[in-house]
Amino acid sequence: MSAHPIRFGTSGWRAIIADEFTFANVRLAVTAIAEHVCSRSQKRTLIVGHDTRFFSEEFARTAAEVLRAQGVQALLCDGAVPTPAIAHAILRLKTDGAINFTASHNPAEYHGIKFSGPDGAPALPEVTRDIEERIARLAAQPAAALPSNAAGDFQRISPRDAYLARLAELVNFDAVRQAKLKIVCDTLHGCGAGYLDRFLATHGISAVSIRTDRDVLFDGTGPDVLEANLAPLREAVLDRGAQVGLATDGDADRFGILDADGSWFAPNHVLGLLYDYLVETRGWRLPGARSVATTHLLDGVARHYGVTVYQTPVGFKYIGELIKQDKIALGGEESAGLSIRGHVPEKDGILAGLLVAEMVAIRRTPLREQLKTLFSRAGAEYWPLRTNLDLSEEVKARAVQRLQGDFSVFRGRRVTQTDRTDGLKLTFEDGSWLLLRFSGTEPVVRVYTEAGSREAAARLAEEATAWILEATPGARSSAVSGSHTPTARQNQ
Repeated sequence: MSAHPIRFGTSGWRAIIADEFTFANVRLAVTAIAEHVCSRSQKRTLIVGHDTRFFSEEFARTAAEVLRAQGVQALLCDGAVPTPAIAHAILRLKTDGAINFTASHNPAEYHGIKFSGPDGAPALPEVTRDIEERIARLAAQPAAALPSNAAGDFQRISPRDAYLARLAELVNFDAVRQAKLKIVCDTLHGCGAGYLDRFLATHGISAVSIRTDRDVLFDGTGPDVLEANLAPLREAVLDRGAQVGLATDGDADRFGILDADGSWFAPNHVLGLLYDYLVETRGWRLPGARSVATTHLLDGVARHYGVTVYQTPVGFKYIGELIKQDKIALGGEESAGLSIRGHVPEKDGILAGLLVAEMVAIRRTPLREQLKTLFSRAGAEYWPLRTNLDLSEEVKARAVQRLQGDFSVFRGRRVTQTDRTDGLKLTFEDGSWLLLRFSGTEPVVRVYTEAGSREAAARLAEEATAWILEATPGARSSAVSGSHTPTARQNQ
């Protein structure tokens, strides 16, 4: 095994192909997962899925062989499958969960494993800790050879039709078709191809799709729904005079949205708009849910409707728990993930895009105009920003210690609330806030800010950066964006 231990972050284990992500390490991780499942279930059936990355099929088949050798039935997907479709298949087939080979939005050199439980949600920390402990124990033992019966065929499943049928129950596609909306879809060479485009075509909705072919290099930019990566979608939206552009990332669990003028629409603002729209059109006068790093626009919407908002640590598994308990109308994260009431407890970028199309069709107004109306309804404007600070391990350790202090004032701003749900979050008198959170996978501190204007959010980010650098010389700031950062590689 690699000298680096296999760790499951907020959404699985990810590593660079042929460095840490090797067949040997895959066998080790899958064996540990199989042991975990066998310790908790008599049925012992797991779905094995994969995305469109390099060697995805080979890794998936290897996993199926390991599972069979461990006495676990493997249901092998018949092609690349979106993460939300796998979550739906878990619930429909009542399996013990799924192993999904995907690195989601990470660059092409990465691969990964997502493990979901029988509830269709990403594994909770107590589950991944058990798996990591089993991996460590197995790594200390001689590698066991697979028995001779490991080779052979596996039962194949196709999750697509049942999943798309469920989306048809959740989305008012008649409204989209009747509005004669022009839509451009961009699947970034990932798993959204054959799903997002097929759904629209099946329901007679006019849409043009781009980047639906497999490209394991993802145009050299990666399958993330960042503004910089969606330049081809912007060009297509403008060329075709479309009302909206819809994008999905590598495993289609994240969404990217472009307005009619080709401008990229921040995921934070999409979450606020969709929460408001669902309460208004579905009558779901229920709380929303957001991670600690996500816009308080959701809180403003909730107040308008006389409800509240649940705040969770970063990681969709926590929002998934609220979806399972039917406590929320919508839950989302600033990193472009959401799900809604009655759906899977997993991020669904395909559903998000379709709901945006429905919202534009019903309201017949560009997203930028809808956002102005929403700010008025919420009683304030909300402009989020995210910055990365790259730190050495030594500098990171000093910064961690400094963040343990008490804060009544920060850079001359009076702190009205301190929150340590996940990192250090400070809320100020004017409603603006700052979150300093260390990545679990990189020597990086993420600086999240939100204020009543872009300029105010940027000033707060600059103040936070200066505060970190004062005590931690040698740190440097990386790119800044309105919702997530182009340099971010590992999950959250």
